[in-house]
Amino acid sequence: MTTLATLTLEQKQAFYRDGYIVVKNAVSDDLVDAALDRLRNPVEGQYAGAAREMTDLVNASDVTPVLHDAMGYFDPPIVCQVGVSKVRSPGDRFNNLGYREKDQPYFAAESHMDGLCTIGVPQERQTGTPGEIYRRYVASGPKGDLGRSADVIGHNSVPLFEDPEMTLGMGSFTAFVFVCLNDQTREGRGQTALLKGAHHVTERFFRWQRSVNGCIGPEGPGWPRLNYDAPNRCGLVYLPQTVREEFIDDTSECTPDGVYWPRPTQILMEPGDACITVFHIPHSGTRNELGTESRKNIIFRIRNKKRQPDKMVNGVTDHPDRGQRGEWLEYEEGNDPWQRSKDALCNQWDEWQGMGDVVAAEQAKEVASAG
Repeated sequence: MTTLATLTLEQKQAFYRDGYIVVKNAVSDDLVDAALDRLRNPVEGQYAGAAREMTDLVNASDVTPVLHDAMGYFDPPIVCQVGVSKVRSPGDRFNNLGYREKDQPYFAAESHMDGLCTIGVPQERQTGTPGEIYRRYVASGPKGDLGRSADVIGHNSVPLFEDPEMTLGMGSFTAFVFVCLNDQTREGRGQTALLKGAHHVTERFFRWQRSVNGCIGPEGPGWPRLNYDAPNRCGLVYLPQTVREEFIDDTSECTPDGVYWPRPTQILMEPGDACITVFHIPHSGTRNELGTESRKNIIFRIRNKKRQPDKMVNGVTDHPDRGQRGEWLEYEEGNDPWQRSKDALCNQWDEWQGMGDVVAAEQAKEVASAG
C-alpha cells in the first residue's frame, strides 16, 4: 500500500499514556479476507503463520507506515503467531499461574510480560520444599535436567536466562501488533486483554532491579520465578508483586484463595483493526466463552533495527537475542546484546524514535505536576 498512514498527535499522546493504541481499519478488507481464506483452507505440512497472506497483514497494510513513523525501521515479518481460540467453557486444568483455569477472573486472563521461559506447569499439587519444587520444574523442560542454567529452554522455546551469566531473565522486543480478523466487539470473545498504563510501572521496576544488582527479570530482585503458594504450589510469577499491587483496587476480583488480581482492559476490535502496544505492557489472551466462532488474532513481535542492525527478527520470536529455539548467536567484539537489551528494558521509549517529542513533552508535564 502507498498510504502514508501516521498517528495523530492525540493518538501518540494516548499511546504514551496507555501503552497501546487501536488503529481502526489499519488492514484492508482484501487482506483480511485473504488471511481468513488461508486459515479456512490449510495447506498440509505448512504452518499458516509463515504464509504471505498472514505476513501481509503487516507488510502490505497501514501497520507498516504507522510503525515506521512512530517507532522506526524493522525487519518485515516472515512469520507470525496465529492466535485462534475456540469457543469453550471454563476448565479445571491448572493454568500457568498455578490456579484452576475456571477460577481465574476476567475470562481467565493471565496478565504477563513476554519473553519469559514457560515450562508446562504441573497438573498435580506439588510436594516438598521450594528448592525441590524449583529443581523438578526446571528439569521438566524439553532438554531434561540441566540444573539451573541458561541452556534450559521452556516449552515455548524461551531460555530460562538470556545470558550465560544468568543476569537477564527475559527476552524483549519493541512493539506488539495484534491484527483482528473477526468480531471482537463484546467482552468474553477471547480478545486480548491489556493492563492499561502498566508499561510505566514495569519500566520503573526494571530500573530498580538494575540499580540493585544488575539482574533484570525473573530471579532478579523482587521477582521470584515460582509462586509456591499457588494452588498447585508451582505457579509462574508472571508479574512482580509490586507491579500487580499498583493495579489492585476495590473493583478487583479474587481467586478462591483470596488473592486479588488486577483488572485488565479487554481490547474490543472489529476485523481489520490493529492494536499496537509497547513491549512493556502486561497482556493476556482470554477465554472465548461468549463468542459465536473462534477468536482470530494474528500476533506480530517487532523490534526496532537500531538495537541489533545485523540480526534479523522474524516477527514471532520474543527472545531475539538468542535463536528461535534458544540457540546461542554470534556477536561482534564489543557488542554486548544483554546490556543493549537491559538498556531497552530500562528506557522503553528509546526505540520509539518517532515518539521523542511527545514523550519529552508528556514527561515534562509529569515533572511539573509532581512539583
